[in-house]
Amino acid sequence: MAKDKSLHTASLEHPARVKPHALVRRFRLTITDGPDAGKTVASSGERAVLGTAEAADVVLHDRTISRFHCEVALDAERAIIRDLGSRNGTRVDGVRVVEAHLADGALLTIGRTQLRFELGSDHVKVPLSTREQLGLLVGRSVAMRAVFALLERASKSDATVLLEGETGTGKEAAAETLHREGARKDGPLVVVDCGAIPPDLLESELFGHERGAFTGALTAREGAFPAASGGTIFLDEIGELSPDLQPKLLRALEQREVKRVGANRWLPIDVRVVAATHRNLRAEVNAGKFRSDLYYRLAVLEVRLPPLRERKDDLPLLVENMLRAAGATDRPELRSDAFFAELARHSWPGNVRELRNYLDRCIAFHEQSPLIDEGLGPKQEAPLTSLPLKPARDAFERRYLEELLRLHEDNVSAAARTAGVDRIQLYRLLWRHGLR
Repeated sequence: MAKDKSLHTASLEHPARVKPHALVRRFRLTITDGPDAGKTVASSGERAVLGTAEAADVVLHDRTISRFHCEVALDAERAIIRDLGSRNGTRVDGVRVVEAHLADGALLTIGRTQLRFELGSDHVKVPLSTREQLGLLVGRSVAMRAVFALLERASKSDATVLLEGETGTGKEAAAETLHREGARKDGPLVVVDCGAIPPDLLESELFGHERGAFTGALTAREGAFPAASGGTIFLDEIGELSPDLQPKLLRALEQREVKRVGANRWLPIDVRVVAATHRNLRAEVNAGKFRSDLYYRLAVLEVRLPPLRERKDDLPLLVENMLRAAGATDRPELRSDAFFAELARHSWPGNVRELRNYLDRCIAFHEQSPLIDEGLGPKQEAPLTSLPLKPARDAFERRYLEELLRLHEDNVSAAARTAGVDRIQLYRLLWRHGLR
């Protein structure tokens, strides 16, 4: 979703008869040169992806264009173009760009195709939910109510859903919400973190293995897909899936059957698949790191979770929900207008997970901790001896992990070797402290 400033809630004269919606300004792309010259395409939402892939919003027939070449999106009433790692670049008025604002009438050049961008005066309707809470998710902002509307629609079918969004935006909560709201809610929900399991073990984790299939396989294992039968399997960080596993997952999605490692027969599966990633899979497809056919199978329905900086209207509701869950009902200083104003000035690079961790620190320290954006100045840490043992241990562990990641420039494998633990254990610690 785009920032709330680019979405305007429509006034409703007859709310009982008219579904709530937001108005998003429409833009048009007129192809002035290239194989599709003369064609004009109008946007149907906040963003449009241009490329040769059938899944692109604007499908072009220029062989010099990448499958997912670039994206045009509205951001606070301004249009932005982003190159998606295309093979020959994106140009605006003759200048090659990675990301740039688009003026009305700007000329875009991708491959041998030239397009004229025009920002229209009319609008596109974006459906909104009437709810401020959906499953594990809360939000009253226009951006989140638009997400709720998509999730409500997705929960009514068994279609595969791809959740996209930055780290900490609530993709796992959205997946569990889809499960709870759907027809399979009485079945199991099985979670597989594709980024936290070594590639040589992930196939067994997903599909299972027979006894003796490899060294250490002392007993047979069922696997996540068979274990999720009748329910939902959530494949978190699907963008980390190794190239050799991608065709095996593709077959599971297409044929609805899996084969255990070391087995000779295929087993039918009956699962609903939800996947999530913080990566831009379209750019990964362009780079040859992710199979395009697997992307199409995963992205039957796409839902983008907005970062917290795009939904700051939700801060009071999120804080209240988190404080209630933590049993901190006697902390009026964490509910004041001044506190919310301070929260709104922060950029929240770690999103909702960072907000939760920050509130946990405020509760543990019995005071409002300073909020300093990374890179703007030194972070002032309270002395650990001012805390009880358990909060102090947690604070020390987080500081240790942060320093470890800085030392190894976010290389988790190298950090795990220095810490003397295996990578899976380190990933679990990072996840617990909101660092992944």
